[in-house]
Amino acid sequence: MRSSISFYFFALFSTFLGPMIRAAPFNEVKRDGILRLSPSFIDSFTPYTQFARAAYCTAGRATWNCGVACRANSDFIPYAGGGDGAATPFWFVGYSPKLESVIVAHQGTDPIQILSIANDLDLGLDSLDQRYFTGLSSSFRVHGGFQEAFKRSADPILRAVKDVLAERPTTTTVTTVGHSLGGALAVLDSEFIRNKIPSVDVKSVIYGAPRVGNPAFASYLTGKSITRINHDSDPVPILPGRGLGFAHTNGEIHINDDRTWNTCDGQDNTDHRCSTGHVPSLLLANVIDHFGPYNGVWMGTTFCEDLFSTN
Repeated sequence: MRSSISFYFFALFSTFLGPMIRAAPFNEVKRDGILRLSPSFIDSFTPYTQFARAAYCTAGRATWNCGVACRANSDFIPYAGGGDGAATPFWFVGYSPKLESVIVAHQGTDPIQILSIANDLDLGLDSLDQRYFTGLSSSFRVHGGFQEAFKRSADPILRAVKDVLAERPTTTTVTTVGHSLGGALAVLDSEFIRNKIPSVDVKSVIYGAPRVGNPAFASYLTGKSITRINHDSDPVPILPGRGLGFAHTNGEIHINDDRTWNTCDGQDNTDHRCSTGHVPSLLLANVIDHFGPYNGVWMGTTFCEDLFSTN
């Protein structure tokens, strides 16, 4: 575990240090645009968290026997899976009776796979590929490496989503989930699915995800159902840097070092209780926070065993 984390730390810093060294029913009191979440509301995210965790553990197979992450959503019905864990992160699609939703999940960056890291290294902002995002504005630009990784699995994922919906005609919701790079892919998935199947409601629940696109793209996504959950001093949510032309969507929930959770209004909220404000420099980040815990759940290939399922 230590060697994997050390390698990931090196990869993050060697890639981004230069440009980044600078710069539902809520029931608690709202202060300065920050809203503390109740324990019961926090617990409501756990099924999504376990699906995001499972994306590391299923190895792209359309089976559901990956250990504690799969047992946490034991009623899940897998339909399809794929990816190679390198250039194309592992993914799966299926149906959750408990959530009454199609689930699309992506693995995040695997620190021991150089091709997986290469998806993060392509920092250029590219126009959206109109084959996948028909009719969207040419002003919307996204991370080139993320878009290329998304495109390698987009078609089979869309086919699988359509298969689930065809077999379950009363299902009207698709949820995309992922951690790290997987969270970025989940954002692109969500807009792709909205574009190709406009009759369904699509939402995203993502963890420790980087910025995906430029301010125009982030603003376009405002008001769409995206929840970004970030843990304490995780460096990944402040990457790639705003100075490189990137911006976050709204919808952040920040986990504090005392394990309390709060909402963060707007995009890139600079309050110290939100990621952009809490981690103004990579020198103040803690890469271990990228892996969790997210209400007791740790993310990453290393954490696929039951040993790591506790707080």
